[in-house]
Amino acid sequence: MTDEGAPSTAFSTLQLAAATLARHKHDMTLHLVKLCVGAESIADHEAWIKERLAAMKARGQTPEQFHTTRMVPKRVAELLDGGSIYWVIKGQIASRQEILDVRPFTDPAGVSRCNLVLEPTVIPVAPRRLRPFQGWRYLPAHEAPPDLRGGLVEVAEMPDAMRKELRDLGLL
Repeated sequence: MTDEGAPSTAFSTLQLAAATLARHKHDMTLHLVKLCVGAESIADHEAWIKERLAAMKARGQTPEQFHTTRMVPKRVAELLDGGSIYWVIKGQIASRQEILDVRPFTDPAGVSRCNLVLEPTVIPVAPRRLRPFQGWRYLPAHEAPPDLRGGLVEVAEMPDAMRKELRDLGLL
């Protein structure tokens, strides 16, 4: 029994658990980082996505943006807990897209592959240099560069070369 007006212990424990769960909802979040081969800029990548979705629609397919990779991620639950794929363009992590689904499949040649289904919206992020690598790498949430939103929208709209130069000078 509790004093009148004081919350019960069970209720306080439940509130504490709910608050803790809400705070740690994305503690499991994991991202991928991958080279955006062939793209010269974020705008170039966005144009490619737009063209590909339009072509799918013209063929009567449901427009869906995905990236096919040979390796199937082992940590799917963490990727689907708010994870994104961060794209490296011209030697820098430049943008990201939210991962909506991970769909493993076997191609006609019998090779295991995976479609990473992505939100078509490309979100510019604070540029960060990254050496070339093959395939994709996991990127822990605490190491992911922040989005260029809010007061940094102007930075996101700058030409990539200008943003890179400002980053190299330590101004971004």
